[in-house]
Amino acid sequence: MMKSRPFYFTAGVALLALLLIITALTTERRLTWLMEVMPIFIIVPILWATARRYPLTPVLYSLIFVGCVSLIVGGMYSYARVPVGFYVQEWLGLARNPYDRFGHLLQGLVVSLSAREVLARGGYRLGAKMLAFLVCCVTLAISAFYELIEWWVALALGKDADDFLGTQGDEWDTQADMLCALLGAAFTVFVLGRWHSRQIENVMKRTRQ
Repeated sequence: MMKSRPFYFTAGVALLALLLIITALTTERRLTWLMEVMPIFIIVPILWATARRYPLTPVLYSLIFVGCVSLIVGGMYSYARVPVGFYVQEWLGLARNPYDRFGHLLQGLVVSLSAREVLARGGYRLGAKMLAFLVCCVTLAISAFYELIEWWVALALGKDADDFLGTQGDEWDTQADMLCALLGAAFTVFVLGRWHSRQIENVMKRTRQ
């Protein structure tokens, strides 16, 4: 067990808390903001409580931080109205604001890297191909479950859920979101894998000391 939480982790949590306070006070869409940032209120306390006993790799903490910031920004404006998304939309000549796609790509990165870390550190006898397969399966499962949550919210809130869903009239929005999550998982498997493995080894060495 580590004696203290990493400084960058503590600083990241403090910055997220500040961003939450600022956006909660300034957003014009409080209900949308609350629904979008709800995962932060669940995940960050868990990470805080386990940071010394089960610290994660720096790359995973960093991606979780970026993912949380994307949720806060999406909650602040609603995903379909994030200003930077309009700039990208105009630059690339897209038919819709792509910020939502970016959010689901990040979701795939965070979930897949988390799944890879838990499986790699769990002592399971998995080959590289089986590990990659399971990482992709877990990512798709959680992405699908998140889409179910969005559906349940839409049924509960009716028209008030439009900002939360952010479909922008795209009938294939759910499938596209899941594809973005899968692309995030593929990036983890084929690009971040070796780097992530080295960080896992370093973290495990420090926790044994």
